[in-house]
Amino acid sequence: MSTSPERRWLAFDTSTDVLSLAVARGEQVWSQTLPGGAQASSGLIPAVLALLAEADMPLASLDAIVFGRGPGSFTGLRTACAVAQGLAFGADVPVLPIDTLLAVAEEARWAQVQAGALLPDAALTVLALLDARMDEVYSAAYRWLPEPGSVPESVPGSSHRRWQEAAPLQVGAPEKLQMPNDRVVLQAGNAFAAYGERLPPVAPGGLRCEALPTAAALLRLAPALWAQGLAVPAEQAMPLYIRDKVANTTAEREAMKAQTALDKAAAQP
Repeated sequence: MSTSPERRWLAFDTSTDVLSLAVARGEQVWSQTLPGGAQASSGLIPAVLALLAEADMPLASLDAIVFGRGPGSFTGLRTACAVAQGLAFGADVPVLPIDTLLAVAEEARWAQVQAGALLPDAALTVLALLDARMDEVYSAAYRWLPEPGSVPESVPGSSHRRWQEAAPLQVGAPEKLQMPNDRVVLQAGNAFAAYGERLPPVAPGGLRCEALPTAAALLRLAPALWAQGLAVPAEQAMPLYIRDKVANTTAEREAMKAQTALDKAAAQP
């Protein structure tokens, strides 16, 4: 493990159709975005090694390997866990698993701050949403609560201990999402194109934004989670599944198509 005061991280996420990876040494960050999905299993390790070489950072110099543990694509999560575990065993470094929906919330918040649409210290509640396929969405809500006297936003990961869970991880039909009691200002994720008006309405003054669980978001979250002692040994690099089914059966798909047709017919004047 690195003894340098500058933390060194490798982060990646393969939970969606995008492969996002980054490495950081102190405030310096190198990042890359590649096609995910089925290509992630063959492309992740070469991309990681190339990015580490570009940053001149041997694997053994890392403080931890940070990865999106889920929820998300079953294949993608298995890929992320297997690669994180293998690299961590080989380099004798710990792993730092992070919930993908928390990374979505952080990526959305950061994008709004960078665009000037949100003050860094503004309180915020984010409903993070990822397309779970099978006519369902993964969701969780998080509150961003400012802390007086915290260090500047320019320091990666400096203030992310402020995130608090407002509604737990869940999976289900878009219409059945359980909302937190407080007003949701920002809905973020990749579920809007697929589910649109079936999702909960945006609160007055709120908005929706596309966001994915990027490696950059994982890097910003990592230092505070590390400080909380959430890094674990390589053998504990496990995926977070919140449903057991990978896909609907043929009969279930046919029933869903029939129900959709009935619903459309009923909606006709």
